[in-house]
Amino acid sequence: MAGRETIAHLRQQPSDSEARILGIVLRNAGATQPEIVQASTLSQQSVSRLVSDLVGRNALILGSRRGNGRRGQPSVEIGINPQYAYSLGIALMTDAMSIVLMDFAGNVIGHEHFTLPVMSRKAVFACILEARDRFLESIPSARDRLVGAGIGILGPCLDGKSRFNPPRALDEFAMVPIDELFAEQLDLPCWAESDGNAAAVGECFLGAGRTFANFVYIYVAAGLGGGIIVNHRLLRGSHGNSGEIGRMLPWRNFHIPTLETLLHALRKAGVELDGISTMLDRFDPDWPGIDEWIASSRDQFSLITSAIAALVDPDAIVFGGRLPQALAAKLIPAIELFDDARRETPRPLPRIVASQTNYDACAIGAAMLPLEQTHYSTML
Repeated sequence: MAGRETIAHLRQQPSDSEARILGIVLRNAGATQPEIVQASTLSQQSVSRLVSDLVGRNALILGSRRGNGRRGQPSVEIGINPQYAYSLGIALMTDAMSIVLMDFAGNVIGHEHFTLPVMSRKAVFACILEARDRFLESIPSARDRLVGAGIGILGPCLDGKSRFNPPRALDEFAMVPIDELFAEQLDLPCWAESDGNAAAVGECFLGAGRTFANFVYIYVAAGLGGGIIVNHRLLRGSHGNSGEIGRMLPWRNFHIPTLETLLHALRKAGVELDGISTMLDRFDPDWPGIDEWIASSRDQFSLITSAIAALVDPDAIVFGGRLPQALAAKLIPAIELFDDARRETPRPLPRIVASQTNYDACAIGAAMLPLEQTHYSTML
């Protein structure tokens, strides 16, 4: 009976105010009612009623009391119920794919990575179904609580929804409605975003978004992309292509700093690697060729980040994607934000930070898409 009730609750879409509360609790990894009131601009009475309803539907859970240093009763800690719902996240790359199972609290509870010589539909869907079955075998309760699957894919969106123009390695997924294609294979509702937008959504809820309400995400992988978060919401643009950061550097005029060009630099320096996935698995920040790649890329990244700072004025610029943390730690100090430094007080500039999410950023963000669409609305 309890299982059927939970499934019925999953089908009940939260109101805008409920979604706002769920998002606040998730981003803060727990909150009290006074903190929700302050963050949401809802009244104390509304928050109390909505939290009670969400607790009754098992979406939120009540924890221990937390003192605030003032007189009166300590406030009760409110958290996300991880077992309320689950989602799948799928990241399609030029030479590999990652699949994650995520619970309602944003925890990755299943993760598999496949390196594929050919990114064909047959091979991709075989891996997805294989991973999904293993996930559900280990966590049977997730079977009836899967709200959907999210897909992150390289390339610009063509129709503002789910048709993309990816690199040649993903020819079998080009120019077709990705959401419909995957929904037919998985028998689940599906949502698709560019890899950069998907990763930005994941970062918004589970990474830098817990500190910064406004940030631009730079997605470094085989290509260069990104996403823009404004007031904790993804800015998609008119055609779903906001954040296509790589387009800021015309390839005829600039060396584009990507993991593909890093791979070439390492091979040229004598490091034997057969692809990006192998490079990331074995990554060593002291390899010969690393410093040379940073030196040849710093001006391009400085131009990109300076343009972002001037145009968007975010709190932060987040470097992520498939960029190894050890490489980000060496790259970020080399980047310069251009400023005229007029008078004694220069204009405020964004912080440049590394992504705070783990595993594969695109797969994590893709897994957040179904949860975001059904319970944690962030779209602009």
